[in-house]
Amino acid sequence: MTRPAPDDPVETQWEGRFITVRQQGTWEYVSRSRGIHAAVILAIDDAADGRHVLMVEQYRVPMGKNCLELPAGLVGDESAGEAVEMAAARELAEETGHRAAHWRTVGEFYSSPGMVSESFTLLVATRLVKVGDGGGVAGEDIIVHRVPLAEVAEFVAAKRAEGCGIDVRVAMLLSGGLLANL
Repeated sequence: MTRPAPDDPVETQWEGRFITVRQQGTWEYVSRSRGIHAAVILAIDDAADGRHVLMVEQYRVPMGKNCLELPAGLVGDESAGEAVEMAAARELAEETGHRAAHWRTVGEFYSSPGMVSESFTLLVATRLVKVGDGGGVAGEDIIVHRVPLAEVAEFVAAKRAEGCGIDVRVAMLLSGGLLANL
């Protein structure tokens, strides 16, 4: 596809509560409504039984099946001006039942820049404390997985063999580069 001219107008084709379909020239893409973006949490549990990562599994309508993911959620979907760190802490507690004593922001990333303008901020959460069951808010039915870091590749392969979709952010765990710096 050719790059649109800088002065080509951006037209909104459709807008919902959370997503907007836009077109500029011949380029069509999706963006988050209201400037919302996401926080993604790499939660590392350093416990007496070893180092683990928390992952979540939930049904995703666009895929029509469960998906294995890192805990994540939208920033500012409930209150405008919400800080990324506050959203990440809220989502970690809601989805996994954990709170973190230490947070580190890795940076902003784009998951599918060819068709989605959405970005996410990746945060590393450590010194975890279990404060609840997790599972998300009503209707999310999130399954929490606490996986030994040394067994992540095998766990992901087993979930894929079960027919579970694998979120692209899980690839960070498989490459090991990010984990080497923790």
